Amino acid sequence: MFILKSSSSISQIAQLRSPKFRQTASNCTLSFWYYNCGQSVGAAELQLLVDGLRQPTTLWRTYYNEGNQWLKAVIQLGRLPHPFQLSLDKISLGFYEGISAIDDVRFENCALPPPTLNCEGPNHFWCRDTKACIDRLLVCDLMDDCGDGSDEDSCDPEQQCNFESGLCNWEQDVEDEFDWVRIRGPTPTVNTGPLKDHTTGTARGHYLYLESSKPRQFQDKAVLLSPLFNPSGNGTCVFRFHYHMFGREVYKLSVFQRTVSNTKGWLLWYKFGNQENRWMRQTLYISSSKPFQILVEGTIGDGFTGDIGLDDMSFLGCTLYSGKRILPTMSTTTSGTSAPATLPTNSCTEKEFVCRASGHCIQMIQQCDFRPDCSDKSDESTCVKEVCDFEDKDLCGWHQPALEQMSGSSSLHITNTFRWQLGRGANLYPEQEQHCPLTDHTTSTEEGWYLFADSSNGEFGHTADIATPVISLTGPRCKIMFWNHMNGSTIGSLEVLCKSSNRTSKLWTQSGSQGPQWNRAEVFLGIRSNFQVIFRAKRGVSYMGDVAVDDITFEDCSPLLISDKPCTSEEFMCANKYCIPKNNLCDFVNDCADNSDESPSI
Repeated sequence: MFILKSSSSISQIAQLRSPKFRQTASNCTLSFWYYNCGQSVGAAELQLLVDGLRQPTTLWRTYYNEGNQWLKAVIQLGRLPHPFQLSLDKISLGFYEGISAIDDVRFENCALPPPTLNCEGPNHFWCRDTKACIDRLLVCDLMDDCGDGSDEDSCDPEQQCNFESGLCNWEQDVEDEFDWVRIRGPTPTVNTGPLKDHTTGTARGHYLYLESSKPRQFQDKAVLLSPLFNPSGNGTCVFRFHYHMFGREVYKLSVFQRTVSNTKGWLLWYKFGNQENRWMRQTLYISSSKPFQILVEGTIGDGFTGDIGLDDMSFLGCTLYSGKRILPTMSTTTSGTSAPATLPTNSCTEKEFVCRASGHCIQMIQQCDFRPDCSDKSDESTCVKEVCDFEDKDLCGWHQPALEQMSGSSSLHITNTFRWQLGRGANLYPEQEQHCPLTDHTTSTEEGWYLFADSSNGEFGHTADIATPVISLTGPRCKIMFWNHMNGSTIGSLEVLCKSSNRTSKLWTQSGSQGPQWNRAEVFLGIRSNFQVIFRAKRGVSYMGDVAVDDITFEDCSPLLISDKPCTSEEFMCANKYCIPKNNLCDFVNDCADNSDESPSI
């Protein structure tokens, strides 16, 4: 369809209306290809018209000439329970010169889940009226995934918040730089932030967002505090939320868990940068032996197109804390639970791993692969953690092989060795400030911990290694990200190595002073098996050169899974039956693990 303008009267509107749809499911997306070319072609927008709502909701806009090309628009419709129509509106301001066109409109994942004859297992929920079988994690998440509302019946309102009538029992932190703002409809700045909320999918619904325009400055933080929860015990406590990170200068959203009130706690999850104009869902599994609280922290980017949205936050399987309303304050905390000494009765072979809680057998290659295959996650308990910020003096599984060999010898010998150790700005002695970080990267305070190689020990050319336990298997997009601090007149070097059996290869290296700030580094790992990652610091000529590392994250590292569902139209089926996004074809990365996505024949 295209617009041919035939008269010159001012302010004409061309409208293209869809049929009326009764409802959509929660993963519904609409896509189309559009063409908007010409010197004064003007703007167009897609409106959502819901029965019973006077105000239309803008879903998409194009403002000006976008060149002689077809472009794709992908719009998240989400769950719309009431009948609605879509209207593509083109406004002419008298002088129209150009071509506007639309083609290939497509709806995907818009039907409600079909009824099933049975729905067994603890991980599923059987809908009351529609008889659909849905994932247990979709229960009590403020979205009617069943179509009859039964998955949202009898939920605890204290454990969920859609921000329609305030902050519920979440609170704004008083020790941050500014606050989250409750809003409906689009954020004030064009090309950043959501156009609508996630709960209702319309401009009528409310959500929280970070306003990144002035007077906000780069790395200002706004923190939201959850109510307090009881220790999680043996059950699983799950935190689910939706976030929206759209804009060229979007910076960071992080989630922390704390058991002590005067700390930030430890990092559970974070996301950097522009994630496109859509609401994304995140599920975090929480375990704690003490009463705990969740912190959601948004950080402002370097400019005004950096608005971040939050909506539909809910807990499942967690119990609210009935004791006093504040957590204890402490200078240091120690936490640690030992695994049971005896394994449960099982029929596993020597080549299989025994899950500690159930006695279930899994393949050895499934241990330490960044995916919990045991219900109690015991297959990942002795491995390197996916995210490590060194808070609570936790090394997250990283260890120093050379020190372990020396530990039989005298402790005096170990203390004078060039080695990695935990440090923080508050514990520095005079003169160390010139070449050691004053604050850590996680909390940006003197109290925060980081890992550093202390060059006041050892001699020129000595190396210090810190390694992960053996990682069984990783996926095609796996990468390790970390922040490093290398400041001082005699800095040596920092290397990231990969060691498998007796072969060690260098993946990344940096030497010399990099300035008095934390710098981000990213190292691609891809598909590898039975290997260790090693950080190697090499000492410079003198003590004036400590190398420090903080916030080490393994991202997208769990191996591929063969799905029981067929690949979608947006996916490519590899020769080994894995489904990967078509976007990943012919991009020099072996996404399939058998290289069939990089085959010359396609």
